[in-house]
Amino acid sequence: MSVKFQIDFKKKNSLKSQDNLQYPEEIFLQGDNGRAVILIHGLTGTPHEMKPLGILKTTRWPDFYQSARKAFIQTKDNYDLIFVSGLSVGALLSLLLAEEFPDRIAGVSCLSPTLFYDGWNAPWYQCFLPLVTWNFLKYFFYFKEDPPYGIKNKEISKLVHRYYSTASINDISGVARYGYPYFPVALLHQQNLLAKYLIRKLKDIRVPVQFIQAKDDDVTSPKNSQFIHDRIKSEIKEIILLYNSYHVITADQERDKVAEEMEKFISRISSGSMTTRKENA
Repeated sequence: MSVKFQIDFKKKNSLKSQDNLQYPEEIFLQGDNGRAVILIHGLTGTPHEMKPLGILKTTRWPDFYQSARKAFIQTKDNYDLIFVSGLSVGALLSLLLAEEFPDRIAGVSCLSPTLFYDGWNAPWYQCFLPLVTWNFLKYFFYFKEDPPYGIKNKEISKLVHRYYSTASINDISGVARYGYPYFPVALLHQQNLLAKYLIRKLKDIRVPVQFIQAKDDDVTSPKNSQFIHDRIKSEIKEIILLYNSYHVITADQERDKVAEEMEKFISRISSGSMTTRKENA
């Protein structure tokens, strides 16, 4: 992830949107087979995608988890089987739900899980981030992401670039479609705290877990999936690598394959025919 530092000393409520966008807490799609899948977006995503950027300055990782937990609590009594899936940091939150509710979550699908920013496009100067994140400056420094934005598909990447290249910190008119072009260093600090907390919990996770990640993930390498895979105690677990995508696999060139693999994983667990396997293609 290539980023630039930006500084903003404006109040968090100075955000404006040309589209007067609304940001729903959740999107619900009704099914009829007695199963539910809770999908959790990534760090700078939104459910359509998330609340205005200023909120992110002061949000702590437990707040994100409580949001996911609330969705689970509201769902758990209405379905026979509940699966959880998340992209990037959303994958970490999904695993925490599985650790807390092992008797109610049937399986987890981790999409591009992000413990460490070690992808091929990660910034070389990230080792200096602790100098900022451990003091008040974390509330004023922002990252602005550069190409390819986690997307290998050239057409989609161009659309994102068109918005990101002209967006300002205080204008969120395109956030619902493209995600946040800027995000505060404070948010990255919270992601690091979440990752450290989850690592301590991995040994307690025993539900079936699927990992789907691009081999050439530009943000976080497949070592993240392998790290989690090797430490959870799940008897049923699998790693599936993609060869024509980057980080945002839910929107990239193999998004159909992602959906197919998730569907197969859920179907195997639901039918009781799931076995341990590891895929590299």
